[in-house]
Amino acid sequence: MKWYLIVGVVFLFAVKLQAHEIRPAYLQITQATENEYDVVWKVPGNGDYILKIYPEFDNGFTLSQSQLAKPVAGAFLNRFVLTGEKPLSGTNLKIVNLNKTMVDVLVTVSYLNGEKSTFVLHPDKASTVLDGTTSKWGVIKAYTVLGVEHIWFGIDHLLFVLALIIITSGFKKIVKTITAFTLAHSITLSLAVLGYANVPGAPVEAVIALSIVFLAFEMIKIANGETTLTAKKPWLVAFTFGLLHGFGFAGALSKVGLPTNEIPLALAFFNIGVEVGQIVFVLLVLVVLRFIAIKRDWPLVLKKAPAYAIGSVAAFWTIERVIGFWGS
Repeated sequence: MKWYLIVGVVFLFAVKLQAHEIRPAYLQITQATENEYDVVWKVPGNGDYILKIYPEFDNGFTLSQSQLAKPVAGAFLNRFVLTGEKPLSGTNLKIVNLNKTMVDVLVTVSYLNGEKSTFVLHPDKASTVLDGTTSKWGVIKAYTVLGVEHIWFGIDHLLFVLALIIITSGFKKIVKTITAFTLAHSITLSLAVLGYANVPGAPVEAVIALSIVFLAFEMIKIANGETTLTAKKPWLVAFTFGLLHGFGFAGALSKVGLPTNEIPLALAFFNIGVEVGQIVFVLLVLVVLRFIAIKRDWPLVLKKAPAYAIGSVAAFWTIERVIGFWGS
């Protein structure tokens, strides 16, 4: 038990954070006629608050709202009709005020001739010239970035991985445990996105938070010198709960959407992005814990601090999410 002071202090501040706070916005443009496009604009929001970002097209195009905005799972969905006398391909698209946020925008454009374009706009690159088609490399790049961002901003998933690392002793066992978690959530992510499994999102998010509470209790037991099944076989716990976390990843991906012509490719590289982000996080944690391990004689109260910090955050999320779907 050797790493605990800094880790515990850092996560005491996480109690005010919401998991998946920073969600990407989504802009879908579908050509309906030669001069008309159906536009779906999904922008992150919370309660009555909505990010003040919106798409802006070239002069000569008119954007008319066809349906009032409606709330959908942490976002607001808007529908528009875009009309113009010239082709959309080759014109400019800008997301106004995107540079004032920490949000990315996934854009998909579908033309009548079957050409499709998929790309991501960022706060530091809020405009682009619309292409007629996207190469496979464009899909790979867009969904890899989305996968990395999802795991890095998915605080609940990171807390789960952190708790696993703290519980697991030995580098080889850590590799085995993280591999089991990766394999499990890759299975359920793929099954859910491809339509072979369907689990309601709200209960899944609540049980994911509960899984972190479980690991926090295990951390306390281990700090007290108890031998638990989790400590002996952390890979088993990682695989079991990893199946659940995969449904959480799938829920987030479904809110963004997949390009219909490249579903397997986009799914594969979203998952790869998740794994890349997870590996970077694990390596950073191991470096920090290795540094803290220089001092080995931490008092018992400090050894338990991370467990109470992580468990408190996760318990708050559990209650909040249960109330959320129970009252909906």
